[in-house]
Amino acid sequence: MTQPGTTPTRPRRAAGCLQSIVVLAVILGLGYGASKIFGDDSSTSKSSSSSSDGKGGSWEIGDCGGPDPENKPDGYRAYDCDESGATFKALELKPASFMPDSIQCPAGTDLIIQVSRVFGSGDGKKGGGIPTHTVCGRNLSDDHPGDAGAGGGQLVEGDCISATAKEITCASAGAEDFKVLGLVKDKKECPAATTEPMQLMMAIGRPYDVICGGKV
Repeated sequence: MTQPGTTPTRPRRAAGCLQSIVVLAVILGLGYGASKIFGDDSSTSKSSSSSSDGKGGSWEIGDCGGPDPENKPDGYRAYDCDESGATFKALELKPASFMPDSIQCPAGTDLIIQVSRVFGSGDGKKGGGIPTHTVCGRNLSDDHPGDAGAGGGQLVEGDCISATAKEITCASAGAEDFKVLGLVKDKKECPAATTEPMQLMMAIGRPYDVICGGKV
């Protein structure tokens, strides 16, 4: 985290791309299809994450980032994709939101980064900064928990869940588990093959209220 009176370290990128901002890492962990936040808001966060991503609050699809060695354990910063520190690539960009359930990234998203701009001497790790947009990131490695059926990331069609709607890997699913056939607002919208429509508790901003479960 940049302290007042100091100059942030700028990652190497193309000219005109880099300025200092704060990035809040939102590592995905699904229970009932809702991501767990690792951000700045003390009422919801499990840990904090900040970074100089150097992009002045603006990312493009295909940009890369990775852990910030100067802001451990949860800081992230931008990197050129061929740099050794790069661990993920921007798969898609979404608007910023204070409601995590309203951010729905595409299948294959392994982590979500919420980007915020900090003005003056604000400390982003203590809740400063204004969210500007959200980056749906995909790992550069072969480890992709966000792929359908892999057991991580946001809940998507093709994932598998237990009888209590906990996401599991499809490879470990048994006779009592289900495959996600749809994510809908009303049970009547579930596809015909649905054997277990699961009504979820209300969550502001989430685009679905029912998980349509079918036999694996």
